[in-house]
Amino acid sequence: MIKINSKAPAFTLESTNNNTYSLKDSLGKYVVLYFYPKDDTPGCTIETIDFNKLLPKFKKLNCEVFGISKDNIKSHNKFKDKYKIKFNLLSDEEKKIIKYYKVWAKKKFMGKEFMGVVRSTFLIDKKGKIIKIWNNVRVKNHAKEVLDELNSIK
Repeated sequence: MIKINSKAPAFTLESTNNNTYSLKDSLGKYVVLYFYPKDDTPGCTIETIDFNKLLPKFKKLNCEVFGISKDNIKSHNKFKDKYKIKFNLLSDEEKKIIKYYKVWAKKKFMGKEFMGVVRSTFLIDKKGKIIKIWNNVRVKNHAKEVLDELNSIK
């Protein structure tokens, strides 16, 4: 079970920088991992743009930001280019990490039930330990809330 003060599950995923990214690459820095349902949809776009606007403030606090969804790299790159996103998006097409972080769950929309990504954010410290978890995230002001939490820790 993933909980606060537990070690963040290690992973390696394809990244929009034409490389792979491993969580261990960020040891010594804070990390924001936000899981979102789909590229270029209203809520996901707002959340991503908000993190992008605040990115310089996260960087000043020695924090990297990564968005993760089950979209492929081609979709991620299109989304990143369209909104001039300055951080990398990670692709988890097989949903391995999405399931590992327990953000793949039953959702309801317009009376229908289906499996999907539950919008969630994890704040990880410099040693790779989870220090805060947000589940069922509401996108409005979420990036600022994460930044405020990081500021309160520092």
